[in-house]
Amino acid sequence: MNAQYPIGPFVKPSSYSLEEVKQWIEDIRSFPRLLKQITHQLSTNQLDTPYRKNGWTVRQVVHHVADSHMNAFIRFKLALTEDFPLIKTYDEKKWATLSDCSLPIEASLKMVEGIHERWYALIKEMDETDFHRTMNHPEYADPQPLYTNLGLYSWHGRHHLSHIELVAHAQKA
Repeated sequence: MNAQYPIGPFVKPSSYSLEEVKQWIEDIRSFPRLLKQITHQLSTNQLDTPYRKNGWTVRQVVHHVADSHMNAFIRFKLALTEDFPLIKTYDEKKWATLSDCSLPIEASLKMVEGIHERWYALIKEMDETDFHRTMNHPEYADPQPLYTNLGLYSWHGRHHLSHIELVAHAQKA
């Protein structure tokens, strides 16, 4: 198994179906519960274990998810309220080394829960026109539609849950 991409790399959708959008929305809704379930069973030693060689620890992954999904939620709101907003990028690798990423994970679990509750309330009411609204991401040449970002963050949550599962299952083996 590829520990870096245990569920495979993200594949950018060129279009989407209503069923895919429903699943992505459900993934956003259920992610905080799944994250809490899997991390609740981990010891401090497991939280401080990298999911792969030269990878982040589970603790860093949880804090990263809070940072990343907070930025994603803000980007959604910008794209829904502005025409083709230029979004701000950030260096996630450097963010993962800041002192707040050594804190207990409870603060980030609460953040994820609150962000996802609001994000779900927002996206479940979006229509097809909304999902085609775009943002200007400086790292990509093409406009980024919200349906692509919804698919990305559905994948992102599942991707990092799989990283945490690697540590949880390695310790049980």
